[in-house]
Amino acid sequence: VEKYIIINAPENFSTSLLNTLYYEDLIEEQLDTLEWPILNENDACGMCYTSGTTGMPKGVLYSHRSTYLHAMTILSPNAGNYSNDDVILLIVPQFHVMAWGFPYMCLLTGSDMVMPSLHLQPEAIVRILEREKITKANGVPSIWMGVYEEMKKNPPKEKLALEEYLVGGSALSASLIENFENDFGIRGVQAWGMTETSPLGTASRLQKKHKDLSKKEQIKIRAKQGIEFPGIEMRIVGDNGKIAPRDGKTMGELQVKGAWVIKSYFKTNNRDNFTDDGWFRTGDVSTIDTDGYMEITDRTKDLIKSGGEWISSVALESALMAHPKIKEAAVIAIPDKKWSERPLAAIVLADISKPISDDELKEFLSSDFANYQIPDNYVTINLVPKTSVGKFDKKEIRRLYAEGKLN
Repeated sequence: VEKYIIINAPENFSTSLLNTLYYEDLIEEQLDTLEWPILNENDACGMCYTSGTTGMPKGVLYSHRSTYLHAMTILSPNAGNYSNDDVILLIVPQFHVMAWGFPYMCLLTGSDMVMPSLHLQPEAIVRILEREKITKANGVPSIWMGVYEEMKKNPPKEKLALEEYLVGGSALSASLIENFENDFGIRGVQAWGMTETSPLGTASRLQKKHKDLSKKEQIKIRAKQGIEFPGIEMRIVGDNGKIAPRDGKTMGELQVKGAWVIKSYFKTNNRDNFTDDGWFRTGDVSTIDTDGYMEITDRTKDLIKSGGEWISSVALESALMAHPKIKEAAVIAIPDKKWSERPLAAIVLADISKPISDDELKEFLSSDFANYQIPDNYVTINLVPKTSVGKFDKKEIRRLYAEGKLN
């Protein structure tokens, strides 16, 4: 190390470090104003890499135009619904698709932006929510699951200013939406996107026609990934190459294109994810219903094919995590001599002193799943492995199984 730069050093600060510089000294002689360069809107603005959960990470280059259009659309009322009345907590780090574009939304709306350090524990997040009077926030589901459990154990002394939290990265379960809202009056908003879509492409908010539905029916809709934003197009394509109907039942690969969807990866000629007519192949297996709500049933590489029938690992995970004794659950395919593949459920108990039997889990799942869809095998683990951005790391779970560490 050649130099150490110390930030916000108090008066009379001393250190044993050699070769130190002080940040305030470095900027003292700099101008307070900046002469902005003239840029073409199609010039490169930033680049992020895909998480690599299903392969090697690939570079995704964003332009100033795509970044601006994304921010302008997502801050609108039927999307993120942000304004200068909001104080927004950016739990998503900036290296994760530029914090989902939130820094740009905050600047455009005049929202106050709170940017914490990485890898915060739930207790620290709750303290920030209280101290900074946060009104809205973002984050992956595992973060909000931890925050909910912390608030249940140590309820805030006063009602939080937090109105809602926007979730992406993986599915927000109906049970977490319901529990957070019933216990603390805080809304969960499901969104969907990818690094390749800059990243947000949909959000799930109710329409007027849904206001008279029961709470359970409303939450079922809100747990879907939602409707595409203006500027984004979606379609479902079946195995036969035909575009599937929007009936909420017919599954196929989700394909998207739009003003902030990439047309190629950075410095690669790999076109496997792109169709000849300009659509990006997401790898998500999905449906779209008659009202336009998209719902992801699985990743193509995470689907389980048992005896010729497809089983959704995402649906099983959401159902298992609705059980009061289960904190987290991840489902993978394991080889089976008779059926080719069978689902294996790796579960994290909410309380290790309260175990749960395989038979109890099978009975719990039987109301929503056919017999062939229900896992035969369950294993209890201490923690579901996660990627750097909080997604379940199924590559790691498969590795642990292959090495005999999940038996």
